[in-house]
Amino acid sequence: MFSITVRDHIMIAHSFHGEVFGPAQRLHGATFLVDATFRREQLDEDNIVVDIGLATRELGAITAELNYRNLDDEPEFAGINTSTEFLAKVIADRLAERIEKGGLGEGAKGLAGITVTLHESHIAWASYERDL
Repeated sequence: MFSITVRDHIMIAHSFHGEVFGPAQRLHGATFLVDATFRREQLDEDNIVVDIGLATRELGAITAELNYRNLDDEPEFAGINTSTEFLAKVIADRLAERIEKGGLGEGAKGLAGITVTLHESHIAWASYERDL
């Protein structure tokens, strides 16, 4: 399996519901490094997984929708614990939608899957992996 990874970052604010979250139940900020890894079994006719420039552009458009937002105030996240794991899935699903609509070019139609990893720090991160 071949893969390429592109990276961006987001800065968000949010709070959590539930005793398991302890002090994170209060409003707090988080900065995440966001890695999007694209996978395919065989390289395309240009010998690439996917166009890195297009992948970077599409990931950047998605992170811009989340960046500098208080997710507690966003209607689509009302009442949801926007955990690192949950946000990784949100970003992966949004990338999949853009791939389906052609945002990463025709070559992206041969992708087998994507993984989105959000790094909370140098010692903790979460990922969501999906097939395409």
